[in-house]
Amino acid sequence: MAIIEVNNLVKHYKKSDTNAVDNISFKVKKGELFAFLGPNGAGKTTTISILTTTLNKTSGTVRVAGHDLDNDEKEVRRNIGIIFQNPSLDKNLSGEENIRFHASLYGVYPFRPSYRMMPQSYKDKVGALADVMDLGEAIYKPVRDYSGGMKRKLEIVRSLIHEPDVLFLDEPTTGLDPLSRRNLWDYLNKVRQDQGTTVFLTTHYLDEAENADRVCIINGGKIVKLGTPDAIKQELLHEYLVLDAKDRTALRRELDSAKLEYEGEGPMRILVNGHNIQNIIKGIKTPLTAVRTHAPTLEEAYLSIVEGD
Repeated sequence: MAIIEVNNLVKHYKKSDTNAVDNISFKVKKGELFAFLGPNGAGKTTTISILTTTLNKTSGTVRVAGHDLDNDEKEVRRNIGIIFQNPSLDKNLSGEENIRFHASLYGVYPFRPSYRMMPQSYKDKVGALADVMDLGEAIYKPVRDYSGGMKRKLEIVRSLIHEPDVLFLDEPTTGLDPLSRRNLWDYLNKVRQDQGTTVFLTTHYLDEAENADRVCIINGGKIVKLGTPDAIKQELLHEYLVLDAKDRTALRRELDSAKLEYEGEGPMRILVNGHNIQNIIKGIKTPLTAVRTHAPTLEEAYLSIVEGD
């Protein structure tokens, strides 16, 4: 079941010679972690702005959580949570007051003028989320006294308070310390498992996208690759085995005899190409001085795409 459906989406800005988003189509399944990647200016932020109703499209159709963007914009907003790159907090309020206003706007809890008048379920949820993001008692202090990282954490807590069907995360961990990054992802994985929440992620931390169910790479306003991280890596890059020996001539002779492809005159990179690595090593009689494997990363595959274009 697709919870996001994008068909032939186009965004053209006046005075521009090209489309910022150029006729793209994709679907996101319910409960999926979907990574939407691309360099600056690729159309990534424009696409997210359209999906979250903060920017009008030029043409195409979009459905989010079963609601058409053109005819039911209000219901789209009601079913999504958003963490923007730039903070959108009221600095004159406390962290908890920012959350309380947000919760009441979404109709999750009736508004009360003070924290102590709010239902216990609200207090429990705010406390639990504050602990996840390591905000603790700072949640009750004015936002103007927060550091940049603390504001980021508060944005995350606020976006999760109404338990959205789809959570849009635009560079969510920028400015977070490693422990807070790990805690956030542990919590998001739990929410996905327990509630079926769909996570639509953009990030410059490619290690976060390694765990995505699928990855969509956009460049120049067009989708250039869409698939699982493993499928994209296997299509673009090769796993290889690095071997070296004092008698490199003998090692090359064995590799040639076994009809194995390799590169390099010093340490030799042997393309695995479906061969069993253990069998390759067992079949070599020349004493080896170095043995290591290299598995391609999503970051390497991503760079090969955007730099190749």
